[in-house]
Amino acid sequence: MTRRTHTHPDLAHPEIGAPFFSTWRVGTPLRQRRTVDAIAETWQRRPWPSDGLLGYHVYTGHDASTLLHYSQWRSEAAYEAFVKTHRQERVDEIDTAVPGIERLWLGRYRHYRSLSRPDDTRVPGCIVIVDIEFEGPDAERQRAWVDAVAEALEAEPNPHPGGIAAHFHLSTDGTRVLNYAEWESAQAHIEALAAPGDGIGSATELWHRVQTWPGLKGSTVSRYDHALGLVPS
Repeated sequence: MTRRTHTHPDLAHPEIGAPFFSTWRVGTPLRQRRTVDAIAETWQRRPWPSDGLLGYHVYTGHDASTLLHYSQWRSEAAYEAFVKTHRQERVDEIDTAVPGIERLWLGRYRHYRSLSRPDDTRVPGCIVIVDIEFEGPDAERQRAWVDAVAEALEAEPNPHPGGIAAHFHLSTDGTRVLNYAEWESAQAHIEALAAPGDGIGSATELWHRVQTWPGLKGSTVSRYDHALGLVPS
């Protein structure tokens, strides 16, 4: 069966072969809450759909309009099988409960590396999604850029104490990097952005290299709250 959990997901779980991220626009805080409730009810009334799905998590955007979805699949084949047999009935029930949902995008990724301290047991109070886009596909560039970010973070002279962990994912089409960053609170992230420097990080040569990487097209930053976790019981 399907069980609801308040525990945040383990982004670095070794059995995750195909992490998926997607965004829905629902329009208002009330519709955010109603959609989360509809997802929970739709999934909990049904058996867990596949051994190939480790967990499914939903987050409410601080923009008061969007929802982020993160699903942990063992493989893309497991996801495709779910689409053929179980997805549409769930979509139909959710759309009946909350009409007018806009499904904006679905991204297929692979987890590349995570940066965290093993002894840090803090529970994230805010999830920050940093979406990086490059000019054209280049898997080597994706990895090299993330490695450069890791080097800059490790050498950061003034790390903000509110940062907990960063989990870097590479899009399978070679054009994007998604950083799922765990923060103690939204305020801690806001304060880190307000510190001297361009974005998170001091005005160092290592951060300048990250920000001016060849082929870097642009980036967006969005804050979310973990609203729903679904796992097999």
